[in-house]
Amino acid sequence: MVKRINRAIELLEDDQPIYYTGLHSFSRDFLTYEQGEKDSAIWADYINIGMEHGPFDMGGLEAYMDGLVDGGPTPSGHITPTVIVELPVQGENAEIIRYNAWQIRQILARGVHGILLCEATSAEAVAAFVESCRYKRNDIGVGYGLKDGTRGVGSEFKTKQKWGIEDDNEYRAKADPWPLNPEGELLLGLKIETLAGLNNCEQILSVPGIGFAEMGPGDMSMSMKIKRTPGAPPDQRIKDASLRVKKACDKNGVKFLETGTPQNIIEVIDSGARVIAGQSQEAAEIGRKYTNRKMKS
Repeated sequence: MVKRINRAIELLEDDQPIYYTGLHSFSRDFLTYEQGEKDSAIWADYINIGMEHGPFDMGGLEAYMDGLVDGGPTPSGHITPTVIVELPVQGENAEIIRYNAWQIRQILARGVHGILLCEATSAEAVAAFVESCRYKRNDIGVGYGLKDGTRGVGSEFKTKQKWGIEDDNEYRAKADPWPLNPEGELLLGLKIETLAGLNNCEQILSVPGIGFAEMGPGDMSMSMKIKRTPGAPPDQRIKDASLRVKKACDKNGVKFLETGTPQNIIEVIDSGARVIAGQSQEAAEIGRKYTNRKMKS
C-alpha cells in the first residue's frame, strides 16, 4: 500500500535517496499523451520538466499528465511518478516572482507535484515563491517568514483527477509544501546558482516550505566568471560553494541535491545528499541496493 500521492516525498520521509530524469530543455514534441503513457513506468522516482529553457507548453503538460495517469499506476503503486517543473521566472526578488505568479498557477493547475525555482537570489523572493504555490486556507508558517498564499481556486476539477482525489477540499488541503506541512504533497525546490544567491543562501534556506535545494554549478561558474572545461575537475570555488549550500540545507532540514554516477553514488549518499541528479539508471540501481530500498522502482 502506498502512503502518499507524491512518491518522492514518501521516499524522502524514509530517508531514501530519490533519483530523477528529465532535461533542462526539450523538443516541442516531448510533452505528449503518448510520452506520458510511456513514462508512467519510468525507472526514475521523479521526472524533471525543464521549462526554464524548454517550451512553456501548458497544453502539452496537460496531455503528458493525462498520459501518465492512463498509463499507470507505477510499479510502486502510485497513480503517477512525481513530476516537478522548472520555472521560467528567475528568483531574483519578490516583485519579479509576484508579477510572474501566473506561471506557477498555470503549472500547478496541470496537476504536477512540485516546482523548482531557478536562480534563487533572496529570502524575500523565495518567500514569495512559496506563497504563490499555496492556498490561503493552508496557513502553517504564516507569520513565521511567510504571508498568506496567493493561489486561487478553480483548477481543482482537473488537478484532483491527476492525484486520484474526488473532493476539491481534500486536494486543496494536500496541495501544500512538504515538510512545512507534514501532510502536504507539493515538493518545492531551489537552485542556488549565482554569487548573490550564494551570499544569501543561509537566509534563503531558512524560508519555510522548501523541500530540497542544489548548488547549480553551471550558472554558478558563469556568475563567478569561471570558464568550465569538459572533463576537468571542478574549480575549488565551485566545491566551496556546494559545501556552503549543503551546510545551509542541513541546518534547515532541506534535502540537498547532488550529481551521482555509478562510480561515486555510494560516496554521494554517504555525504548526506538525498536528491540525486545524473539521470543514470545504473547509479540508481546501485544506490537503491546500498540503502536497502523496499519500494518498487
